[in-house]
Amino acid sequence: MNVRKPCLAAAGGLGAGVVFCLALAAVALVDTPARAGSAGIFDPATFRTTDGRQIFEQICQGCHMPNGQGAAGAGHFPALANNRTLASRQYVALTILMGRRNMPAFGAKHAIGFGAPPAALSEDQIAAVINYVRTHFGNRYADSITAAEVAALDQSLH
Repeated sequence: MNVRKPCLAAAGGLGAGVVFCLALAAVALVDTPARAGSAGIFDPATFRTTDGRQIFEQICQGCHMPNGQGAAGAGHFPALANNRTLASRQYVALTILMGRRNMPAFGAKHAIGFGAPPAALSEDQIAAVINYVRTHFGNRYADSITAAEVAALDQSLH
């Protein structure tokens, strides 16, 4: 399912656009193992992949676009392609854990409330998607982050 056009054309305020895009990203999971049961309802408990590419494709690309080019329309979704802010793996981890501006938090302790993402991610999943994004889309950051580092950053927030 291509969520780009509906995301860019989402009507309403900025917050509504973000929620709409997140809902579309959840719908895009229809053909993935993360779907449970014959009813096809998304079950975050079954979303256990630690493949950074799969996590990006199933959760992140709905807003950041398939090639990481970002989007503007109902909201602003920054490009991840050739992005110098990705040089700091800790910055990226904190952004995913806590959210930033109109991006919701994906950390298990922080992903609550209105506009919550379709799934909270584990430290292993966060590390995997960070390492994927930092080595794809024209990014060439060789130093990787570990799940233990993500957990330590998350712990420091409390």
